[in-house]
Amino acid sequence: MPSFLDFEKPIAELQSRIDELRETAEGGAVDIDAEVGRLQVKSDKLLRDTYARLSPWQKTQVARHGERPHFKDYVAGLFDDFMPLAGDRAFGDDQAILGGFATFRGRRILVIGHEKGDDTASRLNHNFGMGKPEGYRKAIRLMQLADRFGLPVVTLVDTSGAFPGVQAEERGQAEAIARSTEACLALGVPLVAAVVGEGGSGGAIALAAGNKVLMFEHAVYSVISPEGCASILWRTADKAADAAEAMKITAQDLRALGVIDTIVPEPLGGAHRDPAAAIVSLGDAIEGALTGMNNQNADQLRRGRRDKFLAIGRI
Repeated sequence: MPSFLDFEKPIAELQSRIDELRETAEGGAVDIDAEVGRLQVKSDKLLRDTYARLSPWQKTQVARHGERPHFKDYVAGLFDDFMPLAGDRAFGDDQAILGGFATFRGRRILVIGHEKGDDTASRLNHNFGMGKPEGYRKAIRLMQLADRFGLPVVTLVDTSGAFPGVQAEERGQAEAIARSTEACLALGVPLVAAVVGEGGSGGAIALAAGNKVLMFEHAVYSVISPEGCASILWRTADKAADAAEAMKITAQDLRALGVIDTIVPEPLGGAHRDPAAAIVSLGDAIEGALTGMNNQNADQLRRGRRDKFLAIGRI
C-alpha cells in the first residue's frame, strides 16, 4: 500500500477502515464482505474523482512521490542487456545521471536518465537526481557515441533541477547544461525524451531537447520549482500552490502550449500505485515515438527538432 499524500486523507481514512474491518474478521466469526465491498467501491470512486481534478500543486506532489518508478526501475522493466557507461573523461562520474547501451523491444538504443534513489542511502548516493557538470558532460559523451553508431537515444527526465552547489558552479554547471542541450539538438539520430516525474529547470532541458517529448499524466515540467517561483515573486514559499497554477507546469497545459508532444496515461492514483503498469505504458509511448521516426534521415531529424523548439511560444 503506497503512502498517502496530504490531499488523499479522505481516501486514507476509508482504506484504514477497510483494513480494520479485515483484521476484525480474521477469525472468520463475522462476515464483513458486504461492508468491505461497499467501502472499497466508495474508496475507488473517491480516488478516481480526486485524481480527475488534481490542481497543479497536487500534481507536483504526485510527481515527487518517493514510490514512483525511478530510472533503475525503468531500465529493469523496459530495457534488456543494459550496459552502463560511466565518467565524463574529464573530472569523474556523477551518479545523479546514469546511462548506457541497451536493447528496447528488439531495438538497440542508448538510454540516459536521472536517478533520484529510493531510500536515504541511495538518495544521498545519487544526490537526489540533481546532476553536476560531470553528469551532463557524461550525457554529452554518451549521446555522441550513440550518434557515431547510429543508435536512437531515449532520455528519462526526473530531477528538481541541476545541483546548485558552489563546486558545481566552479566546474562550469551552466556551460555543461548548455552544451548538453546543444548536443541533444545536434544529434543525427532520433531522440525521445520522457518526463517521468519532475522536469526541473535547465537540469531537465539538458536531456529533454528531443524530437518527441513525452510526459506522464501527473508529471510536472517547469523552469523553476513552484517554491522557488513563490520565493521570488511573493518572498515566501507558502505561495507555492499559486505559483504552480500560474506557471502552467502540468502535462495538460504543456501539451496545449506545444512544449510536449504526448501525454502518457498513468494508472489510477498515479504511477506509484502500480509501477509495473506505468512502466509498460511509458514503454508503449516510447515505442510509438521511435517507430514514427524510422524513415527520417539525420538532416530531417535535426530540422524537426529545430522547428519544434523555435515554434514554442509563437503566436
